[in-house]
Amino acid sequence: MAIKEGFADVRYVVEDVYEVAREKVREYSAAVHNRHPAHHDTEAARELGYDGVVAPPTFVAIFGVIAQSRLLELGEMDITRVMQTDQRIVYHQPLLDGMRLDCEVSVESVRQIAGADIIVSKNLVTDRATGEPVLTTYTTVVHREAAEGDEEPDADVMAMVRRTQSKEVGR
Repeated sequence: MAIKEGFADVRYVVEDVYEVAREKVREYSAAVHNRHPAHHDTEAARELGYDGVVAPPTFVAIFGVIAQSRLLELGEMDITRVMQTDQRIVYHQPLLDGMRLDCEVSVESVRQIAGADIIVSKNLVTDRATGEPVLTTYTTVVHREAAEGDEEPDADVMAMVRRTQSKEVGR
């Protein structure tokens, strides 16, 4: 199935506000083995001039899954046929615990090459308290339609993927 007609014009705001919680920053930092004190200790972060624990740069991936999941749904894309090929993140300010984030998602471009759709999306993440941008991400994914002879994904595996995805996006 090709992506939905008119998909190139998709723009939406993620419904939920994402709260950057101190304990989540600490858990994530530990999980990715980032031991910098500013990611774990409020006092260490304050000594560096921050108001709270600083999230590692890749922490935004958690919020990104929420934003991108809705995009895939709107494009009516089969998740088993989507591969992320590039991501660029431009930070405008540090991501700190206590921030409440909003995100506007837009499709920047859609190209078809060799039976695949190449989609670039932009996520503008802002601090709800100030309205100021925190970061902007540009994500490129490739979506390929099923071709004759392709195996269908295992139904049990796909059910598990959908359950996991639903939990991640808070449904």
